[in-house]
Formats: sequence, C-alpha cells, structure tokens
Amino acid sequence: MELFSILLIMVIVATFVLSGFFLSSSWTTTPKTMEHIPGSLGWPAVGESFSFISDFSNPSGIYSFVKERQQRYGKVFKTFALGRYTVFMTGREASKILLTGKDGMVSLNLFYTGQQVLGPTSLLQTSGEAHKRLRRLIAEPLSVDGLKKYFQFINTLAIETLDQWPGRRVLVLEEASTFTLKVIGNMIMSLEPTGEEQEKFRANFKLISSSFASLPLKLPGTAFNRGIKARDRMYAMFNSMISGRRSGKSFQQDFLESLIIKHSKTGDTDDTEDKLTDKQLKDNILTLLVAGHDTTTAALTWFIKFLEENPAVLEQLRKEHLEIQANRKDSANLTWSEVNNMPYTAKVISETLRKATILPWFSRKAAEDFEINGCKIKKGWSVNLDVVSIHHDPEIFPNPEKFDPSRFDAPVKPFSFLGFGSGPRMCPGINLAKLEISIFIHHLVCKYKWTPLEKDDSVQPTLVRMPKNKYPVVVEPL
Repeated sequence: MELFSILLIMVIVATFVLSGFFLSSSWTTTPKTMEHIPGSLGWPAVGESFSFISDFSNPSGIYSFVKERQQRYGKVFKTFALGRYTVFMTGREASKILLTGKDGMVSLNLFYTGQQVLGPTSLLQTSGEAHKRLRRLIAEPLSVDGLKKYFQFINTLAIETLDQWPGRRVLVLEEASTFTLKVIGNMIMSLEPTGEEQEKFRANFKLISSSFASLPLKLPGTAFNRGIKARDRMYAMFNSMISGRRSGKSFQQDFLESLIIKHSKTGDTDDTEDKLTDKQLKDNILTLLVAGHDTTTAALTWFIKFLEENPAVLEQLRKEHLEIQANRKDSANLTWSEVNNMPYTAKVISETLRKATILPWFSRKAAEDFEINGCKIKKGWSVNLDVVSIHHDPEIFPNPEKFDPSRFDAPVKPFSFLGFGSGPRMCPGINLAKLEISIFIHHLVCKYKWTPLEKDDSVQPTLVRMPKNKYPVVVEPL
C-alpha cells in the first residue's frame, strides 16, 4: 500500500509538472538564464517536486524544504518544483522589494488554476494603477466603519456556534470554516446562516476552494473541473441576485447592494472610471469570499490550538475577557467598543500568525530586472518570498519556536512580521479577520474549556497551512 501511494504521488507530480509547463502563461525562465543563481533544479522534468511535496505535510511544512536549501545556498536560491522554475528568497530586504512592489518591480503570480477560477478581472490578477483603482472601489465595506453593521450578526453567530460544541467531538477547523463562511456570505449577499441557499452556497464554495491546489487539468471528474463548474454555478447565483436587486424585487443592506448602487452603469460616460462591470463585480465578490474564508479559518483554528498548548497565555487571555465581561451588565452582549479594546488578544493574534505562518510564501513575478543579495533577477521570473524563515529568524524573534505574545509589546521591525502581508497587496480583510477572531474567542474563553483528542502538528498539503487532523477536541462548560 505504501509503495502504491508513492507511485501515485509520482504520477500526480509528473502530471502537475507537465501541465504547469504547457499551461503556465508566465513560462519565460530557462535553466541557462539561471546559471548564476545558487541552488539545484533537481531531476529532469520533475525537478525537486518530490522533496517539495514530501516536506509540505511535515509539522514545519514547506519550511523544512526551504531551510535545508538556505543553509546550503544562502538567502537566495533557485529550484524547479510543481512545474515552475522559481527563485526563493528571504529576509527583510527581499520582503521590502517583493511586497511593496517598489518601482513596479514585481506583480502577483497566481498558479494557473487560481487564474482560471477567479477570473481575469479579480483584484488578485490586476496590478499597478488598475489594482489600486479596483482596491479602492471595493475596499469600503471592509473598513472598520464598514464592519460595524455586521458586528451583531457575527456576535450572535459565534454564540450559537459555540452553544453546539459541548458534549460532542468537535473538529475545530470544520467549525471555524462554517463560521467564517457564514459571516462572509451574510456580509456580501445577506445569506441566512441556515437553509437551502446556504447549503448550495457552501457546497459550491468548497469545490471552488479545493480547486486552487489541484492539477490544472480540465477533465471530467478532476478537482479543477469541479471547481470551474462550481464557480459557474456561483456566478449564476450572483447573476440572479444582481438582477433581483436591480429590478427592485429585493433589497438588502449588504456588500453586494452597495456595489450595485455605486457601480451600475449610467448614460454618463464621465463616471466610467468609478464603475465596475458585472464581470468585475462577480470576479471580485468571489475573490473576497475566498480571501475572507481560508486564511481566517486557519488563523482561528491555530489560535485555539496554541491557547491550549500554552496555559499561561490562555490564563492571561481569559483574564482579559472575563474582566470585559464583568464590567457590563449583560454578559452575552459584547459591544463594538469592547471588541476594539482587547490589547492582549491582539498580541495573541499576531503571535498566532507569526508562529503558524498561514501563508508560508508569497509568490510574485518580476516585472523588470533587479538585483538582490548579489543575484540578478530577470524580468518574468517567478520569485517566492519565504515568509516562514522571516517569522522564525532568531535575530528578529528570539527563541522563535516559543509561543510568546509579549514579542508584540513593542512594534517589530518593518517587513519582519507579515501576518497580513504588507504594501499595496496587504490583506484587504485584515479588520474583518481580527473582528471575527476576537468575538469568537471572547465567548469561547469566557464560557468553555477544551481538550484536544490528538497530539499532531502535521499540516495539510494545501496553499493555506491548516492542521492536518482538523484539530479534534472535546468541549465542556467552565
């Protein structure tokens, strides 16, 4: 059975590599042009893909793959994995160059599957002035002020979710996924947390989400093909909603409504720059659904896991939340001002994102030639910023394996903490993620205690790092 699994993985990797070779729209790198970059391109055709995938599911994730090569070659090295010639780099200098996009040096570099599923007008596929314009047009509902009207829904949903936890085996990752998806679905299109529409929405979304790390083969039965079909069903759902809103048959005070009101085309051609087409509306609603789900789901799960593993941190966090609860008459009625005044909770969120490093690397494409650490990077090359190494640099974060929220008592050095990214592509959902986690954790630590059913630090072999066992726990009231 083990031999069969290995052979299966080999076939999958080989297929992925060949597919990536023929389908990648940015295939401009050749081994000869990379001769001056230290590193190894591995075996013919498959490169170092076996090592890459093997290390992915280790407790340290892809960090073990990168760290071994950094020790051998330095902060900048080349590799060939998953169908791409890639330069990995780390350090604050690399962070500044790749994340600020200084002088237009780099652009985002999605895999083919992500490009196809999200659509060409997605915020994640635009760059330069077009990216700035699009981000400005869709950013308002995710601002601190824009989130106020969703606060009570999130608060109520967190209470209702946790009320169902005691007395059964809970997979925290699954519960966190359901919670965050219900939140973003309600914010964007006023989806009720239960019912047939919610079930269809969740089923399609799961297929879309799983297609991002799939083989780029649009064949019947493949995850990529299922993801594309689910995306089409989701867009049909959006079309119906948009049509209903414009006809006046339905009206909701949500993100979709605000976009329709602001961006419906009129006869005035002067306002074209400040309007979105229906295609842009749909591509970016889906983008916000994806961006507002996976990373927050992972962050909330790791947060709960790290709390249980660090009793002193849990005790101090619980003290903060019990004091908040004690200072109001209604213990369940968390307020907007209270959730925005949780200083220790904010530090635990930051430390969770540092230690877990949910997005282990940020992929970019060189938009022009530039030099870093003495290595000349050519226009069109795929370049990956290794975030795990930055978050585990002992010169920046002493004893990096220790979970220590006090690291954030004072501001950290610029470009050394990348929990939400940095620069023009900093996560647009940063305020929503913090709000969801803070509300959920408040009700969890004030009312419940939990015990893990397994001790396993392995991570899923997906683009977003999540506990492989989904973190099973049993929950009891305090």
